[in-house]
Amino acid sequence: MAVINALLQVLHMALGFYLWIIIASVILSWLTAFGIVNSYQPFVQAVGRFLYALTEPVMRPIRNILPSISGVDLSPLVVIFAIYFLQALIRNLLMGMY
Repeated sequence: MAVINALLQVLHMALGFYLWIIIASVILSWLTAFGIVNSYQPFVQAVGRFLYALTEPVMRPIRNILPSISGVDLSPLVVIFAIYFLQALIRNLLMGMY
């Protein structure tokens, strides 16, 4: 039982970390779109590629299903809601173990 508890806690933390990665990706895309950040700088390109590589495998299937509304990509919002749902489920499972 202790192993399952530890695995659920690690999964909860990993989901929280991935949530921040998605938020960073969205913020970077906004800063690039509005011209606040120069997307030709090597550091910005490296961060953008890193965030894209981490988020695109999760976002792509949602983008294929969910159309963009007036050019606004809603896939990060769907993933954030899914992460909150999974975290709540894990919290309830952890509370039920005690």
